[in-house]
Amino acid sequence: MRILTITRFTMLFALIVGTLFALNGQAKFTAKNNISLAVSGTSTMHDWVMKSGTGDCNATLVEDAKGNLTDLTTLNFTVSAKSLKSGKDGMDKNAYKALKTDKAPNITASLKSATISTKDNKNYTIKAVIKLTIAGKTVETDLTAQAKRINDNSYAVKGEKNISMKDYGVEAPSFMLGAVKTGNDVVLSFDAVLNR
Repeated sequence: MRILTITRFTMLFALIVGTLFALNGQAKFTAKNNISLAVSGTSTMHDWVMKSGTGDCNATLVEDAKGNLTDLTTLNFTVSAKSLKSGKDGMDKNAYKALKTDKAPNITASLKSATISTKDNKNYTIKAVIKLTIAGKTVETDLTAQAKRINDNSYAVKGEKNISMKDYGVEAPSFMLGAVKTGNDVVLSFDAVLNR
């Protein structure tokens, strides 16, 4: 009789756990080479922008039984710093030197925590804390992104972040023998499609 009770309890526990996992399903999403990353800033001559269309991103998203996005539990993003291009070789060369690409070839980000809110279960606001690594230095920073459900298997995600290059030990590049100097603050903007 006692063995039967333990067996029933075990089965009930397994059923409850299974139901919870079914109601809150985690799924892996990835974006590979369908990522747009841009770094933009100012200089004493004109504004500038460097863009990359390559990179890797993977994330673990949690959806409820209705398929509504409820949580983001993991996120890892990597892009080669040398994939950023301005269209001007001289500027690119100086930027790569400032970013220390010989020792730190990648710009990366990983998730520490996130909260998700929505008003219509189609458009979501993700408020996250990430560990952003630039020029080999990692800084913990907040980031707000917008996610939009494309279909049951895809989300479009975009956002931007103002950063100070000094926080990452990056000296603002100069050009034309120092005649043109870039500002210290830049904007990182990204756009990606995550697919299940």
